[in-house]
Amino acid sequence: MNQRILILQGHPDASEAHLCHALADHYRNGALAYGHEVRVIEMATLEFPVLRSQKEWKNTPVPASLTAAQKDIAWCQHLVLVFPLWLGDMPALVKAFLEQVLRPGFAFEYVEGNPLGRKGLTGRSARVVVTMGMPAMIYRHLYRAHSVKSLERNILGFVGLGPVRETLIGSVEAMSEQKRNEWLRKLHELGARAQ
Repeated sequence: MNQRILILQGHPDASEAHLCHALADHYRNGALAYGHEVRVIEMATLEFPVLRSQKEWKNTPVPASLTAAQKDIAWCQHLVLVFPLWLGDMPALVKAFLEQVLRPGFAFEYVEGNPLGRKGLTGRSARVVVTMGMPAMIYRHLYRAHSVKSLERNILGFVGLGPVRETLIGSVEAMSEQKRNEWLRKLHELGARAQ
């Protein structure tokens, strides 16, 4: 069955191509080859302010530069988020983007008597693709993939996305061309299966 897929490209550097861009491109190409509909948002090309208070987050409108992104999130059935691990977490650009678009009234609603509220983005699956300099096994086992688990549980799961799967790609600076091509093929296959 064809899916509507949104790829959120979260590499903050749009001045040159990085592994994150190649991974997202291969995912997109695999999805398109199998008849899925795909939209891509390049976060690094968007201009938007950083939220600085809870009042601002709750009461100000989403910036005009991100209203289309919210519509794309509402449109999709499967969301793919691609970013490099920076200082053990997602880059600030990714966090700022998520804070802007996953607002109350869209991504969730407050419900009196229910501290978890009502999830606004149920019925959608997600995949998080993270590149990193350290070996992925070290990040997964020694650091327990803490930031990715927090993203999956506290942000994506909180707004209703699920299941959320992850792809952790480590040792990218030392990666051979053969290993790089294996990862690109894997992302192509994941795109074809909309997973």
